[in-house]
Amino acid sequence: MGFHPADASKARPELIEEVAGQIESHIDRIVAIGETGMDFHHTSDAEGRRRQEEAFRIFAKLAEEHDMPLVVHARDAEERALEIVLEHSIPEVVFHCYGGSLSTAEKIIDAGYHISISTLVTFSDHHMKLVEDLPLESMLTETDSPYLSPFRGKRNEPAFVAEAVKKIAEIKETDVEDVDRVTTSTAERIFGL
Repeated sequence: MGFHPADASKARPELIEEVAGQIESHIDRIVAIGETGMDFHHTSDAEGRRRQEEAFRIFAKLAEEHDMPLVVHARDAEERALEIVLEHSIPEVVFHCYGGSLSTAEKIIDAGYHISISTLVTFSDHHMKLVEDLPLESMLTETDSPYLSPFRGKRNEPAFVAEAVKKIAEIKETDVEDVDRVTTSTAERIFGL
């Protein structure tokens, strides 16, 4: 449960506080806080970015206070989002649908956190390079459906995560079963599943 940055840039502060309160009221039924974060790709104005950062800090603090994993949406703001995460003591952090730089990904991993590789890896050279250069143990897989379909003109769906797993296995020169086992085990550990 979280607050998407696209909404945070426009939301009344009272609404953000209300969502934070709902999280606290239902914390025993939640496995992670998020997605939340900063999306500077879609928000270019300083006020919108400031509001995103303010909301992100609220939810990062909640993750710290409740010893909960944090799922971070960071687009064109990965480095800044990591700086904010590192200001807190959060047990587990996943940078969801990661598309940032290799150097920032390495910093995320060096901090003991993870990145999630979406179905973009099936056609994006940048995402293929990330997979090639980063340890499998630092990755989770996802689709980010209904977006980012591996099939042109087709709406993405959760079942297509298998396409990301296949592509990661191809890049890593390993079996699909190994990628599935490692990424599933990582997700189960992070989210206590």
